[in-house]
Amino acid sequence: MHSLSKLHSFGLQSQCLKFLEITDLSQLKEIREHVFETPHYFLGEGSNTVFVEDFEGTVVRINLKGKDLQERNLDVLLSVQAGENWHQLVAWCLKRDIFGFENLALIPGSVGAAPIQNIGAYGVEIERFIESVSYIDLTDGQIKLVTREDCCFAYRDSIFKHELFGKCIIVQVTFCLPKRWEPAQSYNELRELVDPSPRQIFDKVVQIRRAKLPDPVKMGNAGSFFKNPVIGQVHWADIKSQFPDCPGYKIDEESTKIPAAWLIDRLGFKGKKIGGVGCHPTQALVLTNDGTGTGEDLMSMARSIKSAVKNEFEISLENEVRLIGKKGMIGL
Repeated sequence: MHSLSKLHSFGLQSQCLKFLEITDLSQLKEIREHVFETPHYFLGEGSNTVFVEDFEGTVVRINLKGKDLQERNLDVLLSVQAGENWHQLVAWCLKRDIFGFENLALIPGSVGAAPIQNIGAYGVEIERFIESVSYIDLTDGQIKLVTREDCCFAYRDSIFKHELFGKCIIVQVTFCLPKRWEPAQSYNELRELVDPSPRQIFDKVVQIRRAKLPDPVKMGNAGSFFKNPVIGQVHWADIKSQFPDCPGYKIDEESTKIPAAWLIDRLGFKGKKIGGVGCHPTQALVLTNDGTGTGEDLMSMARSIKSAVKNEFEISLENEVRLIGKKGMIGL
């Protein structure tokens, strides 16, 4: 058995039968030959995964490192191995006058996880910059490439959560960043900046995130636990009539996105605890582990929130965090 408590940022005490770390592509051949024989899970930095039970299989951590930069007339192609840390990549680019990632600063996790989740923050989603994603096809062992258009990106979603789920390991992501930079300031916190530089956007985002979100090194958490729900306009109008202060962001003529944090806060969950798992007192979207939390505590808290939101607002929250049970991914 191998402890998983330090391999996922929520820090629950859990174990797996076998643990493997991939630092070279040659190691993947052996993995592919045996990976389907027992339950298996591919892990990056564990910032979006919670092992709520002991995992009865093999956990494979992808820790491939390396970056390759190609200058072109109007843009820069940046190919990055899957095991690189995302925030460190953002800072690395900023130092080299490669701009575009600033709004995504301080998002935890690895580069390989970025396209799976289509990570996003403060008006920017990573799909904007992805040129292609390279992966190992576990069915034949070949390295294959999928373009941005074929990744089927949507809000916190991609082909890697559907058709390719469990069938591939992302090994490299290639980004295309234009040399002509324009600030993305659609969110209120960034609008106060006047004619900002990329560094100012970066610093402001870091400041906001550090003020709002707990450091997983100090308090176990997996960032935003739930997705922000998207509802139809009729449903939105009904909620707005009952709760005039409810914020919403119009996506198109048919749908509006509502902050899940507002819904959870409205129902009084901030600061509440079940066992060692709590709803963060300043950011309702984040569930935390005080060091004594269990998988049962987490599931109970998450289910309580989901049930209350459904009863009050007729909205079914979806967890953004991957919950892993004995055999693999489970739902609430």
